Amino acid sequence: MDLLGSQVSTTVLVTGAVALAVVSFSELWRPARNVVTIVHEAGHALVAVLVGRRLSGIRLHSDTSGLTLTRGKPYGPGMVSTAMAGYLAPSLLGLVFAALVGAGWTAAVLVVCGLLLLGVLVMVRNVYGFFSVLLTGGVLFGVAWWTPPLVQAAFAHVITWFLLFGGVRPVVELQRKRRRGRARDSDADQLARLTGAPGWVWVGMFFFVGLGAVVLAAAWLLG
Repeated sequence: MDLLGSQVSTTVLVTGAVALAVVSFSELWRPARNVVTIVHEAGHALVAVLVGRRLSGIRLHSDTSGLTLTRGKPYGPGMVSTAMAGYLAPSLLGLVFAALVGAGWTAAVLVVCGLLLLGVLVMVRNVYGFFSVLLTGGVLFGVAWWTPPLVQAAFAHVITWFLLFGGVRPVVELQRKRRRGRARDSDADQLARLTGAPGWVWVGMFFFVGLGAVVLAAAWLLG
């Protein structure tokens, strides 16, 4: 392996370790989870618009939960797609970012993040949500505007790994809550009512899509 290839592999491994630490330790995960919630709700919102539902707004809460309000038929493929999108969004966006980073387009990752945050900011409907998105955007702007390309590239790697790992942990947390009867209105349980398939089937689908995204992204970035 040449020197450049070695440097790239080191960047991938180090940033992956940083992101995994953030997701693994509760003290770091709690504030960082707000970013995953933003992406989760953005996933609901984007798919709702794509399937023809009317988007009313997004709410982000201090307990890191969120709510996307849409109008339209409370059943059918459009509603199923909208409900399904939230837990899949961080993993799938992380996979897209892995493709961009692997191709050397790290600036594109920052641009997509900026557009996503702008879209959520326009639709957010509560004070906490507004400042949460604004703070996240401020960090992104600071890195994009005031740091050198090497730092921006490392930051793009961290974002990519964080979304990939951060797409899996909320699914595990969801199933724990469901076992305790504390998530009766979760996306998985809404999907169960919409489709007749048990909630655990949807939780399993979320989990294996997230895990598959991690494995595929790792193959792209380390291959």
